[in-house]
Amino acid sequence: MSGKAKKMTLGGQSPSDKTLCEGYAGPEAARVPSRGAGKVLLTSVCRPIGPAHGDAPSVGYELLHSQVTRAQGVFSPRATHQSFALDYIAANLDAPTVVLDYPSRKELIRELRKNPAIVGVSFLLATFHRMKEMVGLIRKHAPNARVVLGGYGTVLDDETLAPYADYICRGEGVGFFRELLGEPPRALPHDHPLVVSTLRVLSIPVGRTGMIFAGLGCPHGCDFCCTSHFFKRRHIRLLPTGDDVFRVIERYLEIDPKMSFTIIDEDFLVARDRAKRLRELVQARGTPLSIFAFATVKALSRITPRELLETGIDGVWIGFEGKRSGFAKQEGRPVEELIPDLRSHGIKVLTSMIVGFDYQTSDIVREELAGLLALKPTLGQFLIYGPTPGTPFFERVMKEGRLQPELAADPERYYRVCDGFTAMVRHPSLTSAEIEKLQRECFDTDYRVLGPSVVRAVEVMLQGWKRYHDDDSAYLRAKAARWADEIRQAHPLLQVARRWGSDPQATARLQAEIEATLGPASLARRCFALLAPMAAAWTRFTMQFDFLQHPRLQPRSYRCSRWTLRPGKIGSLRVEIERSLKPTVVKLEGAMDRASARRLAAGILSHLKATDAHVHLIVAEGTHATPRHLRILEKWVTRERHRVSVTIPSAPAIWRMLDLNKSC
Repeated sequence: MSGKAKKMTLGGQSPSDKTLCEGYAGPEAARVPSRGAGKVLLTSVCRPIGPAHGDAPSVGYELLHSQVTRAQGVFSPRATHQSFALDYIAANLDAPTVVLDYPSRKELIRELRKNPAIVGVSFLLATFHRMKEMVGLIRKHAPNARVVLGGYGTVLDDETLAPYADYICRGEGVGFFRELLGEPPRALPHDHPLVVSTLRVLSIPVGRTGMIFAGLGCPHGCDFCCTSHFFKRRHIRLLPTGDDVFRVIERYLEIDPKMSFTIIDEDFLVARDRAKRLRELVQARGTPLSIFAFATVKALSRITPRELLETGIDGVWIGFEGKRSGFAKQEGRPVEELIPDLRSHGIKVLTSMIVGFDYQTSDIVREELAGLLALKPTLGQFLIYGPTPGTPFFERVMKEGRLQPELAADPERYYRVCDGFTAMVRHPSLTSAEIEKLQRECFDTDYRVLGPSVVRAVEVMLQGWKRYHDDDSAYLRAKAARWADEIRQAHPLLQVARRWGSDPQATARLQAEIEATLGPASLARRCFALLAPMAAAWTRFTMQFDFLQHPRLQPRSYRCSRWTLRPGKIGSLRVEIERSLKPTVVKLEGAMDRASARRLAAGILSHLKATDAHVHLIVAEGTHATPRHLRILEKWVTRERHRVSVTIPSAPAIWRMLDLNKSC
């Protein structure tokens, strides 16, 4: 392979390459009309994945466990990282679409045999080899399907990806797919799917998080950041206004009033008008929220911690990077002042630090780590400074010939280790082995010095409660009450941390402070605490033997024929459906008559027969029905009552005759 070919294979698009926005189409590819073209299949890479299966160290199904709390053993919080973008695209097409998250090869083949017209595969550089395997399966089992490649793996150039793709989706996916399918453009904001992630601690579900897709890209342009340069340093507001964000929050709260939220936007606070309007709406509603958002020192320096809490935000991810990294986003308040201030208000902080900057030596890395840990962040991420195609750092490394020779000679080996846990660049003073050892030392020291992150989170919430439990603001008093409830629920966890955590004495002091402040734990929680060591032992067993570490497939269908009920109006009854959730959520509003009761029941039953899913009905305020029509619906639904639940928060009392929860 010539040097020029190697550069093309490793590199991204040139600035003039139009395919970044328009997408690559192979020489024989043609636009596929949506009418009569068959369905679309969107999928992540196949399971099993992870280091035990030949992948790079941080490749897996989870962000926290793989890249943040990886050294914290049984105390590492667990949550499967779904392919959110696939559901977002699927929800905004007209064509019937199926989404698969981490299918097995057998499950993928089963879906391919249904002859989809288009198969979209989302992948990262580190899963390039997985994508190749999947494309081989697609060509074999669905030879007539057009293959679309998407995700951050498409930073590679067209020459590298062309053998595996008919189309390459770069940038914003909804517009790309709608154009590909011959569907008319759709203005922002797009329809927002409800995607819920369940957080588990010691293998026990402890909370649900609704994902909010507020923006793409980042304007700050850090030289290593794939996100910023993939979108040409643009910030695309998927939810343009605070009203748009709040409407999504309210939809989640209808499903679970205690839902927490994560806003997917590289710097949510950079759009100050949107954040200000969201704060107004949160205050008007009065329900205390728990939102985790990505932010920069620069943006956080323009807002007070109290204003953050009034916006509903009680957790932020900050790029600490390095003391001398010099990125523009770090301008503002000194982090030595900012992070303790946030913590004192009950705001959890996740900091990310980079290992391997040119100026760093072993002593400097340890000095920066000690300074960061002195600020007591709730969580810490430590990644190696790595070159990703399309970024200025990559261009500099290639120009200077600093990529490790074995990676320059074998592009696919380079792709596989693009995960933030491999030193790929020749450093002025450190070997690759030394950089990787320093990274492991950072994770280990973070856990040893500060203890489990889940315990740190409890400590931060206690600080917030102390500050706001008697505040003049009714909203902040309600927020303090929510903190108090979450702190009390953590009693079994704290008992385990006193026994097996890295700093039992600190946990004991925290527990004593909680009891002195909030009172002793209830009898029920003390009983749960007796069982908690068994949960910890079970968690250790499953991790040690790679048992139950891979998610089950939960296929999600959009506009497919097996679901005869479609979103929209049935007579005077308005129906909204969220298939991306588990269970499928059906919201009713308006008035139900005999015909709509029959059609609603038929749609629910057809869905239950075709899948192993459950259905959750939510009846909106003011929805009208007569006893006769409710009996029709009840008669049909009762056949599958163990798979149907009903929430009637403020509907007319007559709907309570349909309350199947007590029968389930």
